Parts: sequence; C-alpha cells; structure tokens
Amino acid sequence: MMLNRKSTGQTGRLAGMVAVAAAAALALTACNGASGSDGGTSPAAAGDQKITFIPKQLNNPYTDVVLGGGEKGATEAGFASSQVVGPLEASASSQVSFINAETQAGTNVIVIAANDPDAVCTALGEARSAGAKIVAFDSDANPDCRDVFISQVVAKEVALIQTKLIAEQIGGSGEIAILSATANATNQNEWIKFMEEELASNPEYKDIKLVAKVYGDDNDTKSFQEAQGLMQAHPNLKGIISPTTVGIAATARYLSTSEYKGKVALTGLGLPNEMRPFVKDGTVKEFALWDPAQLGYVAAFAGKALTEGTITGAEGDTFTAGELGERKVEKGGLVIVGPPTVFNAENIDKYDF
Repeated sequence: MMLNRKSTGQTGRLAGMVAVAAAAALALTACNGASGSDGGTSPAAAGDQKITFIPKQLNNPYTDVVLGGGEKGATEAGFASSQVVGPLEASASSQVSFINAETQAGTNVIVIAANDPDAVCTALGEARSAGAKIVAFDSDANPDCRDVFISQVVAKEVALIQTKLIAEQIGGSGEIAILSATANATNQNEWIKFMEEELASNPEYKDIKLVAKVYGDDNDTKSFQEAQGLMQAHPNLKGIISPTTVGIAATARYLSTSEYKGKVALTGLGLPNEMRPFVKDGTVKEFALWDPAQLGYVAAFAGKALTEGTITGAEGDTFTAGELGERKVEKGGLVIVGPPTVFNAENIDKYDF
C-alpha cells in the first residue's frame, strides 16, 4: 500500500516502510517530555517544538481546508515546525504506522482525526508515554487515548440540522437514505445515531422512513457508485443525507446528470466551493457545514497549551486560540469550535472555502 507525506506546500508519496523511516528521520529528535526514566531526554525548548497533523486521509478537499487552518494556527502558536502525514485511504488501521513514526521521532504534539476510535488507541498511548500530547480533531479517538478533542460543533446539533433540512425538502414524508464516510468514523456514527433517534422520536418525522445506510469511505468514485446503487435499490427514495463532504459532492454529481435531478432531495455536510454548481443548477437546495479551517486552527493552539501546561484537558480548563479567542474545555475533554451554517442559493456566493 502506498503511504503519503504532505509537508507545507508539498505532497510526497513513498512506499510503506520508506514513508515511516522518512517520517522518523525528518522529525526533531529533541522532544517535549522524557522518553523514559533511563533515557535522560530533557524537554525541548519552547522554540523547538514540533506539531504533526494526521488526518483521516490525504487529498481530501475538506481535509485540505482543515489542515490549512492547522498550519496557520501552528505558526501563530509558535511551533518551530509543523507537518502533515497520513494515509491515502481512510481505513481503520491505516494511521497506526504514522503515529508510531512520530513517537519514534519525538514529536511534541500529534493532532489526529481518527478513522477508528480504538484502532489507533494503543499507538496513541505509546506516544503519550513517550511525552507527546495528543489532540483529536474532527473525528474523536477513544477518550482514554488523547488529551482533548476539538469538535466542529455539538454532535446532536449537526444531526438535527441535517434531519430538519431533509424533512423540509421532501415535504415531511417518504423514504430517505444516508450515504456516510467510513463505517467506523466516530463523528459520522454519532451524527447518524442522533438522526435515527430524532426520526424515531419526533412526531414531525413520523412519515419519514430511513431505508438504507451506505458507506462511500470518503472516496469520490465509491461514493458516486453508492449513490447510484441507492437509487437502483430504492426506486421510491425521496431524499439522501450525506454527512461527508466527499460523499455529498459525489452524490450531487450523480444526481445532477440523472433522471432523479429535482426529484430526489440531497442534503448533508459540504464545502461551498464544491457544492456551488449543484446549488446553482437546482440539484441541491440547502446543505450545512462549519468553517473547517477553524477546526485545525483551534487544534494547534490546544496542542500548544497542553505542551506549556496551561491546560491538561480537564473540564473547565481554558486557553486562547489566537484570533478566535478563549476556548473552554468541556466534560470529557471536549472543545467546541462553532455553530454550523446552512448554505443555499441566496448566501453561497458569500463563502469561499
């Protein structure tokens, strides 16, 4: 399998062990925190600290926006260097080798969007034992394996917005489906759980039936095929929720040139720049998202606060996230970035990301 490293302004592709070796070689050997009682490693000076971002996968438009914010935040927070490493495919265990390489390299802060909350846990635990601070963002790791989790918004709020949008667009009745990312993605599964609960408990949605959940693995081609498959398997489908930027764009592309355009509603979470043509041509009426760059930006400042001891991840801790101001750590080490925005034909041209 090919592994990928993406540094500032550059993406490189190296095979398995070569990528891991390169990650270790490029990382700073002076790390923040001791490598063991017999290692004699002293904490790195503040100006020597390094932060590494490990997204679910590289070459993902949403991820690129998040990482752009992370790079900006890392610079403003005062890290000596920042880099991105990660897999090309968002599989459960694909991030483990990258975590291990950063541990060996003595990286001070690892920021990760977990493809699977438990598959990365052992590797993250070893990184923490070696002195690294672990910031989960976008998709949480097991809370026992990280210090804080930077979340886009309150998970239930994300679910309720998407449920409301699809209900409005299908007139409050009919069959709907969900086209998600990976089957193990923490954020996706939490949103879907709240959607299912809302559909089952809210009398306003009693005539809406969720008939299928499929997974495009945040792969454009597979998501397109899954959207096509949904229509073939459920000819009476009236709407699709895709809570993933890759999935909603691929589904919109399929619907836009099919007989279902204007007949099957589509909503979910998307990037305005990707969804603009589909809003303009009437394929999509409304969808939602937050500012993804803020997610990476806050994560970088959280990592810095952890290395400086300003916060530990305990409930009630506060830190300043640059231009976004003070952030508070909630129960379970949760830090909320901000509310989602609903995009439609009236406001989509005001946004550029």
